[in-house]
Amino acid sequence: MLRLYPILFAAALAGCGALSALEEASTPLEVYELRTPPVAQGGARRGVEVIVEEPLASGSLSTERIMIRPSALQAQYLPGVRWADPAPAMLQTLLVRSLGETGALGSVSRRPVGPRADYAVLGELTDFQAEATEGEEAGLVRVRFVLRVVRERDARVVATRSFEATELAASADPDIVVAAFDSAVSRLLPEAVGWIVAQAR
Repeated sequence: MLRLYPILFAAALAGCGALSALEEASTPLEVYELRTPPVAQGGARRGVEVIVEEPLASGSLSTERIMIRPSALQAQYLPGVRWADPAPAMLQTLLVRSLGETGALGSVSRRPVGPRADYAVLGELTDFQAEATEGEEAGLVRVRFVLRVVRERDARVVATRSFEATELAASADPDIVVAAFDSAVSRLLPEAVGWIVAQAR
């Protein structure tokens, strides 16, 4: 995987590509999920309804498996573990929960409560993987997504912004790799949520 400790990672990942669909279906996997980080509280804005669409993502990211990149053009997955939901759905859930916890919006959901919401948050998850770091004993977890706030009444894009964070993972142990994902996402979500709230006026 990451070549965090190059030899150890090579050994850990040697069997990744050899796992058959039948083996994956019959072998229980350890399940991980990310926490919703604390967000700033704000006064309620009555009548402002925001929906959060599930972000788009490539096929290699639209999965419950935890992706690793031995090189820029390779995608593999940590053996024996998975996310609780596919990565794009997990990001959607985290955004919905975090926006709701601000108390700054009248309603936050995945679908409009009435005929039409006031704003929609559209996104694309472009990076959600652990990467090898050439010549280093530590690997890098990279999380990057692009968000667009769209005003529903006229389909106007109000604003677009990308969010990115990286975090070192000291070994290929799944607990350590997932902790690095959690740390990166915990830094990005409050920033993304504050930005969305500012656009939904």
